[in-house]
Amino acid sequence: MENGPSLTHLRPDGTAAMVDVSEKPVVRREAGAGGFVRLQSTTLAAITDGKVPKGDVFAVARVAAIQAAKKTADLIPLCHQLPLSKVAVDFLVEDTGVRIQCTVLTDAKTGVEMEALTAVSVAALTIYDMCKAIDTTMEIGEIRLIGKTKSPLPG
Repeated sequence: MENGPSLTHLRPDGTAAMVDVSEKPVVRREAGAGGFVRLQSTTLAAITDGKVPKGDVFAVARVAAIQAAKKTADLIPLCHQLPLSKVAVDFLVEDTGVRIQCTVLTDAKTGVEMEALTAVSVAALTIYDMCKAIDTTMEIGEIRLIGKTKSPLPG
């Protein structure tokens, strides 16, 4: 590609490759992601009242999100395996659905954006799975990176 951007996941011959981060310093990295599951009001009530037949929707979705963040490198082929220090998952019930927010923290040579996005995605899918018998109109959307930071390690 003449005069175009350099693509970091391609070798000179055009084949895919994992980026070499061996020369990068280890720094504290944090990423936040969000998403939204649109639900019927009766489904929201069932969730908040603990009346979903499959159980506690938010508890299961939180654990699923944490597991997903830890397994991101197994799901996304060119991601590096990262030692995660924190995965926090929060749910905010709104009038038309549930907003999901996830924050992931690591001390590593590369960022945790994909881990945060994967966690939100799997949390949304888990909510969908747990509620599909009572709500056939659910929609998953608005999955996005909210922000990311990196800073020197303390000490």
